[in-house]
Amino acid sequence: MTGWTWEYDGYDPADARVRESLCTLGNGYFATRGAFAECSADEVHYPGTYAAGLYNRLTSQVAGRQVENEDMVNLPNWLPLRFRLPGEPWLTPDTATVLDHAVTLHLSSGLLERRTRYGLGAQRALEVHQLRFVHMADPHLAGLRTEFTAEGFSGTLETEAALDGGVTNSGVPRYRDLDGRHLTHVLTGTTSADTVWLRCRTRTSDVRIALAARLTSPASVTIRHDRPRALQTTRLELHAGRTATVDKIVALHTSRDAAISDPLHAAVDRVSRAGDFDALLAPHVTVWKQMWRRAELDVPGEAGTILRLHLFHVLQTLSPHTADLDVGVPARGLHGEAYRGHVFWDELFVLPYLDLHFPEVSRALLHYRYRRLERARLAAQDAGRRGAMFPWQSGSDGREETQQLHLNPRSGRWLPDQSHLQHHVGSAIAYNVWQYCEASGDEEFLHTKGAELLLQISRFWADSAGFDERLGRYRIKGVVGPDEYHDAYPDAAEPGLDDNAYTNVTAAWVLARTVEVLDGLPEPRHRELTERTGLDAGELEEWEEISRMLHVPFHDGVISQFEGYGELAELDWRGYRRRYGDIRRLDRILEAEGDSVNRYQASKQADVLMLGYLFSPAELQGVFHRLGLSLDERTWRRTVDHYLHRTSHGSTLSGLVHGWVLARARRADAWQFCQEALQADIADIQGGTTGEGIHLGAMGGTLDLVQRGLTGLETRGGALWLDPVPLPELSSYGFTLRYHGHWGVRLRLERGLLEITVPESGHSPIDVHLPHHRSVRIEPGETGRLALPD
Repeated sequence: MTGWTWEYDGYDPADARVRESLCTLGNGYFATRGAFAECSADEVHYPGTYAAGLYNRLTSQVAGRQVENEDMVNLPNWLPLRFRLPGEPWLTPDTATVLDHAVTLHLSSGLLERRTRYGLGAQRALEVHQLRFVHMADPHLAGLRTEFTAEGFSGTLETEAALDGGVTNSGVPRYRDLDGRHLTHVLTGTTSADTVWLRCRTRTSDVRIALAARLTSPASVTIRHDRPRALQTTRLELHAGRTATVDKIVALHTSRDAAISDPLHAAVDRVSRAGDFDALLAPHVTVWKQMWRRAELDVPGEAGTILRLHLFHVLQTLSPHTADLDVGVPARGLHGEAYRGHVFWDELFVLPYLDLHFPEVSRALLHYRYRRLERARLAAQDAGRRGAMFPWQSGSDGREETQQLHLNPRSGRWLPDQSHLQHHVGSAIAYNVWQYCEASGDEEFLHTKGAELLLQISRFWADSAGFDERLGRYRIKGVVGPDEYHDAYPDAAEPGLDDNAYTNVTAAWVLARTVEVLDGLPEPRHRELTERTGLDAGELEEWEEISRMLHVPFHDGVISQFEGYGELAELDWRGYRRRYGDIRRLDRILEAEGDSVNRYQASKQADVLMLGYLFSPAELQGVFHRLGLSLDERTWRRTVDHYLHRTSHGSTLSGLVHGWVLARARRADAWQFCQEALQADIADIQGGTTGEGIHLGAMGGTLDLVQRGLTGLETRGGALWLDPVPLPELSSYGFTLRYHGHWGVRLRLERGLLEITVPESGHSPIDVHLPHHRSVRIEPGETGRLALPD
């Protein structure tokens, strides 16, 4: 690692998939994994390309059942460019002698650089130097430059470039029993002496896909078509010590694109009008420079470099181009096929960061949810509920995409999957609506689409809550919380748990916030919304009541994860760690033993403690106070300790949330969990999952840890509220924000000092609130320097 590069020296096939994920290049429209251009998909390499929001649905026979799955489609491979000496095998790092190998990901410019020296025997070598970009200025373009240098010989080098339509979705081993053949009607053709094209369509969603490739070589280019591939070959005459360069420029379009008539015509036209590699490089680098300026992050040391890598991958998945697309937040980025490219609740960890840098992207991602509001209302209706029940896993049209079965690799058994009962995803959407509007000041969205989303989510929660005469409180039954280990009571015939604390508390918050928003609507808009949705005053009174009377269970002086949690058995944590070492996926271990994690006080990830991630200590106490419950600092600390010792951290989000919560509680062990969150993908701590795609929520969350977690930053009431917590390991850092029309607001924290600079503009001053009732107003063009308490 250096400040602005991510480097790998030497070739290790065991690490290839992880490196390919972490070296993915993208622009928000599409992304391509960092595989070598000369390598095909096999057990070592996987050169996948994915377009945001492009899915296809297939039915497979699994465990004697017909199972339907929708997948983000692996598109035709534009990368292939292989080479060899005449009459000899094609050179790859797995079949030839590799003398030297280095890969450098240039974060500042969005370039992937690779150098490999192949040994050819008899003191001969071939150096291959490649540069690759997925264009950030023009989202439909990509480029690959390959420079060949002969060492100790002169002679011919055969080079073959291709567009390959024979790809499948096969990047995740446990999915290989499922049908992965998503492309059909593959056709190829030629438009000029140096340009070929490939077109196809998805099998059921019927999305048309087209690529066009232009090859520039010092030698003549020969074209042939070997369906499903379009091939361009050139024979380079190499001279010792001299470099020959081959450039490949590719355009990608689909029928989902705006302002085109036909994807094939658009791709061919775009690649024919595109400049050469050098000409394309300049605007690509410029746009990356602008994005880094908007998302400036100054954190020292190794943590700073990792955070920059995380930000790089967030921006490649959710760039300003995303604002023009109908897409959500794919949990594994555009970096691989894990989770089938589905949208979960990971926006909860990503949007709060984007809100303060790229609010137009956050707004677009919320539009993805709004466009699927009608589908969520139908899902609620089918379940016998009012309002909107958003799916735990979402794809193209917003129906529930959670798999019916999942495979336990330890036992080889396919098991029922109940994670569709995680209805708390609706609260995550509502939370993001509120956070976006507070950070951006976008009243238009809040009063229109935002208010409607809040209303329908609240309507679902109110209709899901039943009054218990014995308790004198409302209860929400039959759900699954963020801890996916627990999906039923021990030996229960039906899935679901009662009164998950996270679900109930966030539902109470959503109901209260929705009433507040509706009360604040301009009268004409309030009338429109009530007419459109059939809302009446009695419903609002009911929401107000439920928001104050939802049941939150406790046991032994701590918040219970769900009703009855305290009655579950304690697990022999020491014994299981001794027997298995890594017990992050404790659920799989126990199921393979014929046991069930449902029997134990054991969590996969933060569940109750997620409340400390979403809400500041003061706000969380306020939510409990509204519920008529006391949550003092001592009770919260006991709750944190209780779950800290009963969590296996089977999700990359777990270390992030624990680090955040412990930092806010000013605990010495916070940095250990922050480090785990930082290392989650680069060290592949989940044991092979990073090679199937990065964990976008964890990456976005680490950025927000610095932005909001350590600073205590809240955007509410038209002001910035700050309550920094000192972490000895990270006591000096800075970043910029975009807030209520102010671009480039810079915050800098040094030991005991907070500095805020507001650039010149015609906007109103920014009010900043600090602990102990201190506040300051900073005018545009001014810098405020504020001493912080120890």
